[in-house]
Amino acid sequence: MSIAGMREEYETKGLNESDLAADPFTQFHIWFDQAVTAGLPQPNAMALATAAADGRPSARMVLLKGLDENSFVFFTNYESRKAGELAANPWAALVFFWVEFHRQVRVEGHVALTTARESDDYFASRRGGVASERGYPRPRGAGGEGAAAGGRVRRARCSTPALLGRLSPDAHRD
Repeated sequence: MSIAGMREEYETKGLNESDLAADPFTQFHIWFDQAVTAGLPQPNAMALATAAADGRPSARMVLLKGLDENSFVFFTNYESRKAGELAANPWAALVFFWVEFHRQVRVEGHVALTTARESDDYFASRRGGVASERGYPRPRGAGGEGAAAGGRVRRARCSTPALLGRLSPDAHRD
């Protein structure tokens, strides 16, 4: 089969506005809870799209780590490409895709740093304060380390401000 011919016909009833909660965050919670309850693989996986100061777009998969009354929360390395792009252009988009439900959720908004305490709490929850250096090119060492060694990622013990932080795009459109 050709790539052009790959298409699934969705047999669901569609989406009616009258079936939706008035508040988009309430609706997201309903759908997210359904995805979790159904046992979908990584229902918190989402595409994060950013753009550099010159407008060049970039997208990658990240994990939702929390929700509050007006934010979708994820964490990133302050020195990563995405953090640099968000520092230069603090607007981003998220997409959750739950193919099993024939459903996607798009979020656009402004991204802001969260408090140092929130970052510290998250960082402390990660295997005793060990952070991966994902998002960086891995050098090939003389012994075949890095990308040539089965995708191993070096890990470093460090303080929170050096590597991790929490960013929250809000879901309100201007």
